[in-house]
Amino acid sequence: MNEILDLPEGDRYEGESKDGKPHGIGTYTWSDGVKYEGEWKDGKYNGQGTITTSKGNKFIGEFENGKENGLGILTWSFGDKYVGEFKDGKQHGRGIKTFHNGEKYVGKWKDGLPNGQGTEISPNGDQYEGEWKEGIWDGQGTQTFHNGNKYVGEFKDGKYNGKGTFINSDGSMFEGKWKDGKENGQGKFTWPNGDKYVGGWKEGNREGQGTQTFYNGD
Repeated sequence: MNEILDLPEGDRYEGESKDGKPHGIGTYTWSDGVKYEGEWKDGKYNGQGTITTSKGNKFIGEFENGKENGLGILTWSFGDKYVGEFKDGKQHGRGIKTFHNGEKYVGKWKDGLPNGQGTEISPNGDQYEGEWKEGIWDGQGTQTFHNGNKYVGEFKDGKYNGKGTFINSDGSMFEGKWKDGKENGQGKFTWPNGDKYVGGWKEGNREGQGTQTFYNGD
């Protein structure tokens, strides 16, 4: 049986109810403009539904105990969009987020942030594929640039940190230790013609003891 409930502070519910609480199919409109349309159970969102905020953000999908739980689509008013799994009102599990600027993330989420294995594709074609922690590149990963350069190795706090290999599009290559995005520690640089330098590095520059070997044997 449908009924209309005019609630305190200007809220309004129209739909099925049980014991004075929303139960079944119904629409709840808050005084601030937020609106929920869908299934209810014992006064809470439960089942399939749609919630729209006063700013125009919209979630369509599954609810449990009053929160987004299960599969759903979250669209922001400024153009971002997430399609995937939710838990307790946050992106959690596998999902795809497309940003209004053309950027895209495909992978695992935890508590609303990329976490675990995932791939980020930038509008210009640059790409990161690897491990994430709380929304930041962290762990093993591969960064590929649209100009042909490539880094394979360890990341921490969104930067090259630890062991890694950077291959330039011209064929030159650095293999070794990194810190905060720069060569730091022991490493080997190989030029396109086969010449090599093995030795110490600091903040992206050669420093300390090292040996340079030429391809022609000099």
